[in-house]
Amino acid sequence: MNFTDLPLSEGLQKALKAEGYTVPTPIQAEAIPSILQGCDIIGCAQTGTGKTAAFALPILELLASEPIIDKEDKNDKRHKGRKKPIRALILSPTRELAQQIGDSFTAYGRFTGLTNTVIYGGVAQSKQEQAMRNGVDILVATPGRLLDLMNQRIVSLASVSIVVLDEADHMLDMGFIHDIRSIIDALPAKRQSLLFSATMPPEIERLAKDMLNDAKRIAVDPISSSAKPVEQLVYFVDRKKKIDLLLRLMDTLPMTAVLVFSRTKHGADRIAKDLNKEGVPSEVIHGDKTQSSRLRALNRFKEKRSRVLVATDIAARGIDVEQLPYVVNYDLPDAAETYVHRIGRTGRAGLTGVAISFCSNDQQDVFRQIKKIVGKDTIKSMSVEEAFKRAPQFQGGEHPYPSQKKEKPPIEDARGLSKAGFSVQSILKGQGSKKHERSPDIERLLENEYEPRNIQEAIAARLKAEGVSKDIILRTTGINKEIFHKL
Repeated sequence: MNFTDLPLSEGLQKALKAEGYTVPTPIQAEAIPSILQGCDIIGCAQTGTGKTAAFALPILELLASEPIIDKEDKNDKRHKGRKKPIRALILSPTRELAQQIGDSFTAYGRFTGLTNTVIYGGVAQSKQEQAMRNGVDILVATPGRLLDLMNQRIVSLASVSIVVLDEADHMLDMGFIHDIRSIIDALPAKRQSLLFSATMPPEIERLAKDMLNDAKRIAVDPISSSAKPVEQLVYFVDRKKKIDLLLRLMDTLPMTAVLVFSRTKHGADRIAKDLNKEGVPSEVIHGDKTQSSRLRALNRFKEKRSRVLVATDIAARGIDVEQLPYVVNYDLPDAAETYVHRIGRTGRAGLTGVAISFCSNDQQDVFRQIKKIVGKDTIKSMSVEEAFKRAPQFQGGEHPYPSQKKEKPPIEDARGLSKAGFSVQSILKGQGSKKHERSPDIERLLENEYEPRNIQEAIAARLKAEGVSKDIILRTTGINKEIFHKL
């Protein structure tokens, strides 16, 4: 089957062609015709199966072909001047996933004339308020911010004809179940409801029973099954030796892009710090990071400016990186079902992937539960001793990982400098200043964003951008004040 075989309008077919899509995935091939027929849907599909397009395309088709019926209270002055009502609502557990869903609606709906906007917490709501006042056809939202705007009477759901709960099981994990029920209660009784979830715990089954009518179930994979193209390995290792094992694997395997999962935010910060200290460019995202810093870290990872992205489970929802070859469970998740979500980040779109788990003594019970879900023979046990005996072979492409720590210069050379200043000065003293003599460390520092007259000016520009004080930059690089102010 091709997309041209599906009953989608010319505008959507044109957008799909522009995106390079020709063959629908199994979830798309089954869900799109059913949604177009007006059926309520329960879609059981893992991440990376194309479920966003499975609901976005038919929603765009239905809204584009139906007349706009405004059911908002015309006597409510707070809705006065609004150009059009919200007709479709998509609920997402995280900001990142909500933004990606919004981007998908924009890409697929570019020739339909339909509009969408994304609202989520953690940012000022003024722009979101303005978007609501201008009017949108499709609203993508996280539950918390949506309820806030509903309580302020900024958002009305009176005209919604289609509602989607995406990654419903993860919304349950994040404690959104009561918020979701409050939102569902505010929707018109007559509507089409779609629920997508990788797993179906009892609470989600009850929610589906309450919000859907005679729903059609579509399961492209067995519930809670792991992705078949993913090779799954486990190392039984002492907790204190996990970072050494990770560094060793990165030194011996072609791990050019790795998503590392940590159970805690503090643990994620520590892992990234240890990796960067050893010369492995790493970024970290978790709930305590600002939205801008999370997006910046994700973009650096996607652009291959960082080799490792360390994330907690909540922050990782919505991460969509093409051709991600490795996922590492530095800590096993508390819930066995979360393991399925994690390893679904690799092995997408028919590509192969490798999921490596580190299991310490205190996580043996969790590992046994994981084996019950994915199959006892699915995860291959690996030898930690063999990993450390293996000779280093891999140099990480454009992000070389040093097998041996470099000896530090005598401490007296660092007199009067910060640690950062001392490190940069040691690079300058140990490497030539000609363009063709740049070390890998300097190349990574410059990131090919600035073409300097010499190495000193390039490093000064980078340190200035990072907020290092003028005095340290002048002492470290040896440039004069006039040059500093021109940078």
